[in-house]
Amino acid sequence: MRVLVLSDIHANLPALEAVLADAGTWDALWFLGDLVGYGPDPVTCIDRIQALAAVALAGNHDWGVLGRIPLQTFNAAARWVLEWTRNQLPASLWAYLERLPPQAEAEGFTLVHGSPRAPIWEYILDPYTAWENFAAMSARVGLFGHTHVAIAYHIPRPEEARLLIVEPVYNEPLSLQEGRWLLNPGSVGQPRDGDPRAAYAILDLETMTWTFRRVPYPVRETQERMRRLGFPPFLIERLAYGE
Repeated sequence: MRVLVLSDIHANLPALEAVLADAGTWDALWFLGDLVGYGPDPVTCIDRIQALAAVALAGNHDWGVLGRIPLQTFNAAARWVLEWTRNQLPASLWAYLERLPPQAEAEGFTLVHGSPRAPIWEYILDPYTAWENFAAMSARVGLFGHTHVAIAYHIPRPEEARLLIVEPVYNEPLSLQEGRWLLNPGSVGQPRDGDPRAAYAILDLETMTWTFRRVPYPVRETQERMRRLGFPPFLIERLAYGE
């Protein structure tokens, strides 16, 4: 079974389309949250994921649109887009966002947006936070998003207090056969690692491997649409730099 793993699309349709075209054939799509926010195409992106995803989670921006997280929690630019997004969504797509869970179990994997112990909001940005979240997770392998940075955390032997940070090596399968793992595919719609290309991953359940992937997309197309809609300049400019 070949699983396409996506996170943090953020209403960036050209990026999503580039990933879907690049991924090849797959048997299931798992989405780790944040369909909306930052980007200009929430309706089409929700439509696509609703049709394609076997598992889809809510992220903090999805909850922000729904009012489950106060908008004051977000910075001014993000808040502007969330308020704009609220006015774009028909009732059917609003209802779809409301149904998305904050976490899920699939094929023995734990799936969250933020972290196993705080699925919507906590950022796993360092080994200490990762280590604490292994303790909060019963599954051997967990998938998360939210940080917009592709990364893997690995405990080779659970009986040893040792955690490794595994930086992405793109297009080379990473064996998950041994130990425990926390894996982040990076962001489809707004990478923040200095690389503007859309990020995603392929999980092969037969070989138990994880492959980090990147694909370029027409950033200017997204930027031009954002400009026409009057989006905050900061959000438009950052897409070109992967920040």
